[in-house]
Amino acid sequence: MRVTYLHQYFATPDGSTGTRSYELARRLVARGHRVTVVTSNAQLPDLAGARGVVRTSVDGIRLVVIPVAYANEMGNRARIGAFVRFAVRASVEAARVPADVVLASSTPLTIALPGIVARLVRRTPMVFEVRDLWPEMPIAVGALRNPVLIAVARAVEWLAYHASAHVIALSPGMADGVAARGIARSRITVVPNGCDRTTFDVPRAAGDAIRAELGLEPAAPLIVYAGAFGAVNGVEWLADVAAELRPLRPDARFLVVGRGAGRDALLDRARSRGVLDETLFVRPPMPKREIPALLAAATVATSVFRPVPEMESNSANKFFDALAAGRPVAINYGGWHRELLERNGAGIALPEADPVAAAGLLAGLVGDEAALARCREGARALAGEQFDRDRLAEEFARVLERVR
Repeated sequence: MRVTYLHQYFATPDGSTGTRSYELARRLVARGHRVTVVTSNAQLPDLAGARGVVRTSVDGIRLVVIPVAYANEMGNRARIGAFVRFAVRASVEAARVPADVVLASSTPLTIALPGIVARLVRRTPMVFEVRDLWPEMPIAVGALRNPVLIAVARAVEWLAYHASAHVIALSPGMADGVAARGIARSRITVVPNGCDRTTFDVPRAAGDAIRAELGLEPAAPLIVYAGAFGAVNGVEWLADVAAELRPLRPDARFLVVGRGAGRDALLDRARSRGVLDETLFVRPPMPKREIPALLAAATVATSVFRPVPEMESNSANKFFDALAAGRPVAINYGGWHRELLERNGAGIALPEADPVAAAGLLAGLVGDEAALARCREGARALAGEQFDRDRLAEEFARVLERVR
């Protein structure tokens, strides 16, 4: 089967963002399919300076790489410009690729446009993958306010779903959102982000260098955040928790790894609370292949968001990486992640509105080795029983093979 896979932010383990598309594409190749990914160079460090379209391959995956810059720090106008430029150029490139199935993966929502063009030119079915509910998310966080643009975005959303033979959603909540737009449940399959258990199965000693760089004693707790510093993440909240945890556990440290528009807010908050480079350390993003060692160093891994109800349907990579590494997960939001943690004993939910209470709960967890051990076991069980990447990739592949 020839698959044209459209994803603007495709990344390999050399990049510093989620590798879902890479992991799924290489498994499709292993099943005997021919996969061509049409993407940008935004998350491909080796091609950052490309001036023209690059045609290359990685691990059997054919790549068509279009030079369109993007960064989390961009303003809304610059982001929209990047989305539109990629959609136009990707439409031309995707139409040239022979395909039996076209797979378009959002975000952004504009990825549907080259998907539909390729579907029509190649007269082949399209599968649309929903990573976030657009335009609900940008509307909720205030990034999309213009009534005309909102109407256009809703029209593109409707067209993306209804032009697709099938829709893949990354969470049950996203599936509900798709169904609410008039898509039959029989045309929706939930394939969440997965856990690469073999990749993250590293010895605790793999994290020794990271702990040593922070001056941590062997038993000292390390709380890690590794992900985007986007406006919706609100990572500065971690500085408040670190400040409140300090008198309770003076030996505890926070390591916050990533980049994005919220970096300055994080640094300012940590500085004002007196924890910057004392108990909270900020580091640039790491390549994905180094995240297993980072999590090996961690006592607890975190996933945080601002109190935006629409985020409760998210399928954050960092959450599943923590499960794969067998690390207790602390989150500050509700939704299906919270239900998973509570039902399986894999971590704790912290109150976003009350950093004092959050610090107290965190101090209780890191100070209770038996509780930590139960959370580690719960995380490993979730990773193996519900979110194993190989099993989910088979389900993903079957969707494409059915619609062919």
